Amino acid sequence: MARKKKVQIHRYRCTITDEEYKTTAKAENPDELISVAAYYELNPDKDDRPDHIKKELGILEAE
Repeated sequence: MARKKKVQIHRYRCTITDEEYKTTAKAENPDELISVAAYYELNPDKDDRPDHIKKELGILEAE
């Protein structure tokens, strides 16, 4: 019978939004990690999400 491979899960917290997320890869600099929402908040000119996604999140009306 084959053994299951154990997957190690790392938990990190976004420094801006304080959102917690999990990943299987270990981060080299966990203090510099930010969530996707925080990235788009810091860089609104690079926000390339479709309009229907922005509308779902309530971002489209704010602009």
